[in-house]
Amino acid sequence: MRRAVIAAAVLTASVAVTLTPVTSSAAAPYKGANTAAVQDDFNGDGYRDLAVGAPNAANGSVEEAGAVVVLYGSKSSVSPTRRTVITQATTGIPGDPEAWDEFGRTVSSADLDRDGYADLIVGVPHENVGGVDARGMVTVVWGGPSGLKGGASIAPPARFGEGRTYCRFGLSLATGDMNGDGAPELGIGSDCEASSYSGPFTRTGRAASHYRESRVNSRGVVMGDVNGDGRAERFWLAGATTGDLRGPVKLDTGAPDPEDYSANWPADLPYADGHAGQIGDVNGDGYGDLVTAIAEDDYNTGEAAAHKGGEIQVLYGSAQGISAAQKPKVFHQDTAGVPGGAEWGDRFGQSLSVGDVNKDGYADVLVGSPDEAVGTRVRAGTAVLLRGSATGLTAAKAAGYTQDTTDVPGAVETGDAFGQAVHLADLNGDGRAETVVAAPTENNDGCLWIARGSASGPVLKGSVNLCGKSAGITVRGVKGYFGAALTSPHVER
Repeated sequence: MRRAVIAAAVLTASVAVTLTPVTSSAAAPYKGANTAAVQDDFNGDGYRDLAVGAPNAANGSVEEAGAVVVLYGSKSSVSPTRRTVITQATTGIPGDPEAWDEFGRTVSSADLDRDGYADLIVGVPHENVGGVDARGMVTVVWGGPSGLKGGASIAPPARFGEGRTYCRFGLSLATGDMNGDGAPELGIGSDCEASSYSGPFTRTGRAASHYRESRVNSRGVVMGDVNGDGRAERFWLAGATTGDLRGPVKLDTGAPDPEDYSANWPADLPYADGHAGQIGDVNGDGYGDLVTAIAEDDYNTGEAAAHKGGEIQVLYGSAQGISAAQKPKVFHQDTAGVPGGAEWGDRFGQSLSVGDVNKDGYADVLVGSPDEAVGTRVRAGTAVLLRGSATGLTAAKAAGYTQDTTDVPGAVETGDAFGQAVHLADLNGDGRAETVVAAPTENNDGCLWIARGSASGPVLKGSVNLCGKSAGITVRGVKGYFGAALTSPHVER
């Protein structure tokens, strides 16, 4: 079994816009970013930052060129007054803003060059490359004491997607240190093959090594430490396949051997399913647990897919990792205690995030259900928080949130898609994760709901609604989709 330091991942202006100086106040940033303190801290000030993809944002007159907004964390959490807006027109960023590129369709972060500052990783899966439609690309933007500046492209491995179009390289992103050298590895999913990179990276985007894992499909990728050895394991998620709409899950066991194609063959987890996932310690035993989501039910197919409305699964880590014999614990909206009711097409599990909202030592799980109806308003969306405990994930004290929930700002409307992306991260340094829920089709730009954590969970009173225009994106004839991607995973269709 491959092992590796947890860094679980494992989503407009013509120049980068920084409204407030973001110089570092940290005495000396940690060298080697595989800790939560560094993974999302782009300017090294000791606070995690929030990267928000707005893939349909315009760039000048160019529709759907895409943008990423980085909101810098602080003692008072994030604010649109402390931000940087990055596009393919930003100085030093590879590529050109073109219609329908959707820069920012996925986002992630890690200290790829091991300088002590997190780097922003941006998926552009719809980018046409070399005349090949939607071949896709991945861009890294370098962190530093003044924030994000300059970038490079991460090229697909040799022979990637040979003879194929619409591979959508960058469809998913995950990072973690698999070999314990302090430099994160990077896994990239696509509609074609899996791609693996070992750090550290140079400022040209070149990895120390890389390979193409042609033996598995990999629309999703998850990385984190599930056996407690301080090194991340990697799981490849193929998404819905012919004969398995629930989506197979495979454990990476090493690079292909050119002399023996069967060597290091990825290990099947036959009872596990999922299209996206993340790792965190839900039961507080020191081992990461794998949480996966299947948002697609079988309403339109008649084949076995997710439980009606969607579901999530939990596989618990141990000193032996996650075994092929382990059966997952399953949660859906027909599970006792889970808010709401399971209905066809709700897409419960479209997004998920794992983090500790109340500092009790157990990671909680936030689940988005963006197609859930709220009253008569279809696709208004909801988010559900399930609690971690010594016995594992539980529906006890579970809570559901919509824009009709008291003290949640905004107004519930048809088609807002609240829950399309979700994220749990400590943005103010108090040890409790903020709750972030995106409604990317709210208004014509998209919005985020952000609530600080507390001993009793998310604090709704005083929580904020932050929308794309106020955060600096440009919107023309197409909705901007601010919040369509956060660094926690979501299911890309």
